[in-house]
Amino acid sequence: MKVLVTGSAGFIGFHTVKKLLEDGLEVVGLDNINDYYSPQLKYARLAELGISQTDIKWYNFAPSTKYAALSFFRANLEDKQQLFALFQKQKFDYVINLAAQAGVRYSIENPDVYIQSNILGFHYILEACRTFPVKHLVHASSSSVYGENGKVPFSESDQVDSPVSLYAATKKSNELTAHAYSQLYNIPITCLRFFTVYGPWGRPDMAPMLFAKAISEGMGIKVFNNGDMQRDFTYVGDIVKGVVKTMLADFESGQQYRVLNIGNGSPVNLMNFIKQMEVSFGKEALKNFLPKQPGDVYQTYADTSELERSVGYKPMVGLSEGISDFVEWYTSEKNPLK
Repeated sequence: MKVLVTGSAGFIGFHTVKKLLEDGLEVVGLDNINDYYSPQLKYARLAELGISQTDIKWYNFAPSTKYAALSFFRANLEDKQQLFALFQKQKFDYVINLAAQAGVRYSIENPDVYIQSNILGFHYILEACRTFPVKHLVHASSSSVYGENGKVPFSESDQVDSPVSLYAATKKSNELTAHAYSQLYNIPITCLRFFTVYGPWGRPDMAPMLFAKAISEGMGIKVFNNGDMQRDFTYVGDIVKGVVKTMLADFESGQQYRVLNIGNGSPVNLMNFIKQMEVSFGKEALKNFLPKQPGDVYQTYADTSELERSVGYKPMVGLSEGISDFVEWYTSEKNPLK
């Protein structure tokens, strides 16, 4: 079986590729390696997979020296001609679409990038899956679609018509477009709403990496909404196991589109998360308490009962274990940003 993983130089994409290879599948990774955050970290992730930076060129395959079943292709999703040529040549069985312009706050300042990548790029993924049929498209949505939802835990049946960021709006748009394509063109599609993901090789613009850098260097950390926030922190290893199990899971009779939450199902207060980071680093953080930022939500909390029912999976890694693994990686020589 051959799987295309878009966003393969990204945080979740890197771990997903690794998991698929460990499970014995053939993988083609695709990424544009943009500079939204450090390309150095993206190249380091790829190097961990045996993809050398010197071998990476636009619209060419770079082979892995570590995994015979892996190759990497640098491209933009918005380049329809190149994307279609890739699909036509490779004849993918499955597609895991993790490529997107990420970041809630960044979307406020740079909306055009989100329309190009998250809307147009995803449209071309759908078109490619229609033109060159696949067994299943798994697409990364986000818990941000729930906005300021006051009902907890968040269920897939909740109304998600009031996004508080452009990023969230693009993810909701993706779900609607995916539903239409699934119904019109008989494409099996699952949209997974990821809740706050953390772990080794994480994004430097996200709280865990920002906290780790500040604590290790004795600098102050920014604690928004004065620490009165809750997040359903989910370990990246749990996320990728769920992604792969979802990809291979059968649909119910008569169904070919579904939306599933994938989160730990146990929200953690931000101050408790920081406390666990302090324990793992063995030092106290200098905290700079600030008001809530535009686009932020007070709480995320996943109801994962539908994931358990339809896929047979539930994330299991607790906060203490997950943060310990993250800090061990952060302080190791594998971290290019340390």
